[in-house]
Order: sequence, then structure tokens, then C-alpha cells
Amino acid sequence: MNRTAKLLVTALAFAPLVSFAQDTATIRWGIDPTYPPFEAKQPDGSLAGFDIDLRNAICEQLHAKCVWVEQGFDGMIPALRARKFDVIMSAMTATDERLKQIDFSNKLYASPGALVAPVGSKLLPSAASLAGKRIGIDQGTTQEAYAKAEWATKGVTIVSYQNQDQVYQDLVNGRLDATFQDKTQAGYSFLKTPRGKGYAFAGPDVTDARITGYGVAMGIRKGDADMKKRLNDAIVAIRANGTYQKIAAKYFDFDIYGAKQQLTSAP
Repeated sequence: MNRTAKLLVTALAFAPLVSFAQDTATIRWGIDPTYPPFEAKQPDGSLAGFDIDLRNAICEQLHAKCVWVEQGFDGMIPALRARKFDVIMSAMTATDERLKQIDFSNKLYASPGALVAPVGSKLLPSAASLAGKRIGIDQGTTQEAYAKAEWATKGVTIVSYQNQDQVYQDLVNGRLDATFQDKTQAGYSFLKTPRGKGYAFAGPDVTDARITGYGVAMGIRKGDADMKKRLNDAIVAIRANGTYQKIAAKYFDFDIYGAKQQLTSAP
């Protein structure tokens, strides 16, 4: 055995066990891959999207092995609390209501809510304008909670779906008058596609705090301070070294992190 090899063996033998354990630890990430451009399943079964690339960068920063666990969005928080996975990475907004059940990392990005309707409909995201209309929404989202609180009690029919693609499908098929969802998601995964021809954003953005909360963040179990610190440190690192900005530029032509209506972090 040559000298270099001996030194390598010696170094490995005395390497801190704690560091080794952290580097090889597996972190399980909950995701609902039905929400492009943030997360979607490709024809070959692989996952792609902004959240996917962000998670990969975070895992690289943490030197951790990471695996995906698919879960319907409306069951995401119960599954996290039941330890089906360790982190929610699925375009989930940190809100005061959700903070009663789980904790969140610092903000990953931010986006307001928006109404989508046929071009020329003149609809607005208000109860008065939508009275008597059928509005499709992805269940379990902040948009659904807002619409049920503000519109459903005033003559607006809220139709909830298992995923966002089903919402758009019924809009195109004429079963809905409009849809209400994250603006970035609607713009990039529907309006900019052939299926979205003939549709447009209707009225102003909806920036109510019940929708935008503290921004989209990673969900973690209450009391998991170590995981929270690791994730927050990784966010700081990938923003400081430019990795975050390079990933964002692949998907968006605006600063998705710095939307002005958002706070920097959850309490």
C-alpha cells in the first residue's frame, strides 16, 4: 500500500461518525406532481419542474440522499404528521392556519392568486361578479379556502377537483365559467399552451394574505428544529451562490422569489 493510500485509509478511519451519518441520511419529500411548472410527472415517469430542481439543489447542498413520496395535495399535511415523509415540497403556501398544524422553512418563492376565464368574459375575482357562476379550484389550496370563505356564501358555486389539470379540463369542456388558482401556475401551464387558447386572466391579482400567506415554503413537522435549520441554511446557500437564480431562469421571466406582497419568512 503506497503512502497516499495509507493516508486516505487513516483519514477515513478517523472521520467523524456524525458527519458521515448526516451525509448519507435519507430525507423523504412529499409531492403532488400535478402542478406544472412547479412539479409534474413526465411521460417516462420522471419528475420535472421548478420545485424538483430546487429540491435537488437543496439536497446537494445538504449532502443528503433524497427520495420522493407522492401524495395528493389535500392529504399532504396529515401524511407529514403521520411521518409518511419528512418534508413537504409541493408549492404549499405557509399560512397562519397551516402553521397551527406544521412548521415551515423560510420562503422559497411567492405568487398571487388569479382568475382565468374565456377572453372577453369581463369577469372579476369578486363575489358580485361571480354570482351564479361555477368556479373550478384545486382542492386543499389556499385559493379554495379563500373562495369558500368569500364567494361560496354569496351565490358563487365552488367546484373542487383532485388536481389542477382536472380543473382546466372542465373549463375547456365548458363545465366551468372560470378557474381560480396560483397565477404563475395558470400562466405557464395553461395560458401559454395550446389548450389555453381563447382564455386569459380575468381581473386583478388576488393578494389577500389568506392566499399569499408568508410565501411558498417547505413544510416540516412541529418541533423538528434541526430539519428547519438545515433547510433554511440550504436556501441561504443556494441563493448566495447563484444556484437558485439559475434554476429560476429556466422557468420564469420574472423574479418569482421577490414578489412584493410576500414576507421573507414564516413566524
